[in-house]
Amino acid sequence: MEYQNIFSRVQVSAGGEASVGPDDDWPRTGMFDSWLLGTFGDAQVGPFYLGWLALASLLSGFIAFEIIGLNMLAQVDWNPLEFVRQLFWLSLDPPTAEHGLGFAPLDEGGWWQLAGLFLTVSIILWWLRMYLRARVLGMGTHIAWAFASAIWLYLVLGFLRPLAMGDFSEAVPFGIFPHLDWTQNFSLKYGNLFYNPFHMLSIAFLYGSTLLFAMHGATILATDRFGAHKEVEQIFDRGTGAERGALFWRWTMGFNASIESIHRWALWFAILTTLTGGIGIILSGTVVDNWYLWAMEHGIAPNPNP
Repeated sequence: MEYQNIFSRVQVSAGGEASVGPDDDWPRTGMFDSWLLGTFGDAQVGPFYLGWLALASLLSGFIAFEIIGLNMLAQVDWNPLEFVRQLFWLSLDPPTAEHGLGFAPLDEGGWWQLAGLFLTVSIILWWLRMYLRARVLGMGTHIAWAFASAIWLYLVLGFLRPLAMGDFSEAVPFGIFPHLDWTQNFSLKYGNLFYNPFHMLSIAFLYGSTLLFAMHGATILATDRFGAHKEVEQIFDRGTGAERGALFWRWTMGFNASIESIHRWALWFAILTTLTGGIGIILSGTVVDNWYLWAMEHGIAPNPNP
């Protein structure tokens, strides 16, 4: 008898279930059923726990969003149609090099500094919320530390590397295409970022992450009809979906990560994407001025004049 899960059209609707965990000083709210979400999994949405940390985080993020948005709107003379049309090209730029690490006038990069401050506060508060919510539920704090790896890269781009270089003009502007332009110019300025070994590692972990997550997700879906999504319960039995997945990978690859360790593989591949990427960025201009010349000196790139 196969266990049908994702293929089932039956949706259970029995009212909201708040489940485990204390409410602290803020109640959990917002429970309702969604038929559309129920076609993919559990139909229940919520409950949501906001809390003071989340409230402060959302407020700080909103202030940063407003500063960026209103500055961009001012650049098109407060014309909402032009704002929508040019949105991908609009930007809020950091201060010029002459201001160093000091506070710049608002119209010369000060708005960028304020937006960055509020955005950073918002992100840090949300990280703290994730950490504390995990502790309240008795979980490990792996999710918060995975998020911290992304925060590391964010801080490198907007604060730590500019701090090391001595001025905020080295930071990334707020904007979509201006952000991409900054990345291209950064690579050109420092001799092609592709020769940066930490960038190489970051790309390898990025591609490795997609491969690992796709393979693991595909394996569970392929054996879901045998209940393989109930991974822990299936580890102890023979002939289960979990064991069939393990056999498949032993037969095709000669090696199988366990139901637990595959998640550690995926976690570390993803964390190391932004961790190594941040290291590569912070070394550019501070330790290495030209990655192509560095690569030639270390035998990575061919040297036309050996």
